[in-house]
Amino acid sequence: MPSYSLADPPVLAFVLLPAALAIVFVWGVAAAWRRTGQPARAGQAALRAAAGTLIWMGVTFAVADRGVLLDWHRTPPPFALLVVSIVTLAMAIAFSPLGARLAQLPIWTLVAVQAFRLPLEIAMHALVSRGLMPDQMSYSGRNFDILTGATAIVVAALARAGMGGRRLVAVWNIAGLALLVNIVTVAILSTPRFAAFGPDRLNVFIAHPPFVWLPAVLVLAAVAGHLIIFRALRSRAV
Repeated sequence: MPSYSLADPPVLAFVLLPAALAIVFVWGVAAAWRRTGQPARAGQAALRAAAGTLIWMGVTFAVADRGVLLDWHRTPPPFALLVVSIVTLAMAIAFSPLGARLAQLPIWTLVAVQAFRLPLEIAMHALVSRGLMPDQMSYSGRNFDILTGATAIVVAALARAGMGGRRLVAVWNIAGLALLVNIVTVAILSTPRFAAFGPDRLNVFIAHPPFVWLPAVLVLAAVAGHLIIFRALRSRAV
């Protein structure tokens, strides 16, 4: 894998975007507690969310930094265990009492959060030219998730203005989740364990820091976010 530096903006994006999402998550927890009638416990809930987030980010960074995720030929590969952990954690958050509280936030804010996928996809595309990421994982290849990020801004604005309603948000949410599943599948098939796109187009960068936060934080946030939006649509009107 080519060398890289945090001084390079596309690389730095994989620190700034996870950090921004962590802050948004903590803020969202506090806001959800206040919105659901427990303002006195909002600070405590936010502190717990911050602690859990920092531990998760610290552990995943350390595991990647020690090269644990680079053992692609172990059965199961350590990276596969990370993927399972990410999906499990995303579902645990979304379907827990915490997820129920987050689903009470204005739906337009839940949609707007997914706009982080627009700058993320731009940064990912830039990594291709640096030889860090295979082209099939960018929007020049098989990744169309930039559409989710771009349309999140529009759908959030329409939802806030009371236009489009439940159907618009539901269709957008289903499409966004489908595009997410697509790129996650492409990313997994691009790892050395499968090498589905050829040995010269491997996805190994996500096993290195800070890129490990792409699946561990950004994908987790996207999955949990979609599931929470589904909960919000089921529980109340837009």
